[in-house]
Amino acid sequence: MVSPQKAVQSATEGGELGSSVSEFRTDERRQDEPRLHRVVLDDLRRSGLRGTLARDVQDLYDFYLDEPRRARLESMGRVRRFFVVGFWLFRGLLLKLHPTRRLMLLAAILLGLFGEVSFNLGGDVRVGVDPRFWGILLLLVVLMLELKDKLLARDEIEVAREVQLALLPKRAPNCEGFALWSVTLPANDVGGDLIDYLPLDGRRLGAALGDVAGKGLGAALLMAKLQATLRALAPSCPRLADLGSQINGILHRDGLENRYATLFYLELTPGVGSVRYLNAGHNPPYVIRGATLQTVPSSSLPLGMLPGTTFVEGRVEMNPGDLLVVYSDGLTEARNASGDEFGTERLEALLRQLGVDSPERSGERILAEFRRFVGNERTHDDLSLLLVRREA
Repeated sequence: MVSPQKAVQSATEGGELGSSVSEFRTDERRQDEPRLHRVVLDDLRRSGLRGTLARDVQDLYDFYLDEPRRARLESMGRVRRFFVVGFWLFRGLLLKLHPTRRLMLLAAILLGLFGEVSFNLGGDVRVGVDPRFWGILLLLVVLMLELKDKLLARDEIEVAREVQLALLPKRAPNCEGFALWSVTLPANDVGGDLIDYLPLDGRRLGAALGDVAGKGLGAALLMAKLQATLRALAPSCPRLADLGSQINGILHRDGLENRYATLFYLELTPGVGSVRYLNAGHNPPYVIRGATLQTVPSSSLPLGMLPGTTFVEGRVEMNPGDLLVVYSDGLTEARNASGDEFGTERLEALLRQLGVDSPERSGERILAEFRRFVGNERTHDDLSLLLVRREA
């Protein structure tokens, strides 16, 4: 039996040990945290700081000023435009804030306008108060609250991104007689483009590239619904026209106003060059036959736009060596620093140069040309590619 003295001594030593472990872990966490002065110095040394600042200012302009206001600014003189832009940006900021934070920001600005205020407490005793200090403090509190909301939203979006990545295929599957490659690059953390592969009856393979109107979390949720609907219906729907009608009915019934999706869906049969497809309002894909291009036209309106839409099943013959290129409009509608679009003409000229490379190398060449054209500009729409080559 342990004596009371030893028990007290053991508990005391255990408490000291636990306290030491806790202090060690706290020190370890502190060592992992970056030092503020090093972070600031790294920011100052960062290349492209001026370009980043210019893009941030442009983003503020685009976010707080709608298209009609931007059009009105174009007709104003430079001096008037300067003051009007400042007023509209400030007004837009106030309107987007929570009511409590809006009042706090206004109070901070009012306090910042006053100089030092002194009070006579009697005799020669005077006390000075500087309201500007409290204005700065209020401004910091508003900034901290907005940053807290942003960080919490970012954590939720990060979880949504992980879920979306889990839904997308990790790699293109094998299909006898065909080589496939695909990629999707969301403009934000999550995107509204769909890339998916569906094994059908043990032999055939379905492949889809969809584009939901809009971007961000709302488009990503509708993309997940489109994917789930397509996976549920495609294996048991022999006619692609009926497949389009059923998906359209579900999306129109459960969707939101002004929310629709374009879709290019195709089915491959091993050893057969005749490819069935459904093009529901999507950009016309290209079939590259040597140095010539053939477009695969759209056959109907986008999914979920109107009830009772009629869809048509199409067929395209792919000979050995032919390459089918399906893309989303995030490729052709991307703009560079000068405001020029990538455009279909630039894309067609590039496709004629691809030759007989594999789908992966051809896709990488398209992405490389896209990145060269866009440069450091931020993309405003999701980009997806699906390439299918008929092998000998």
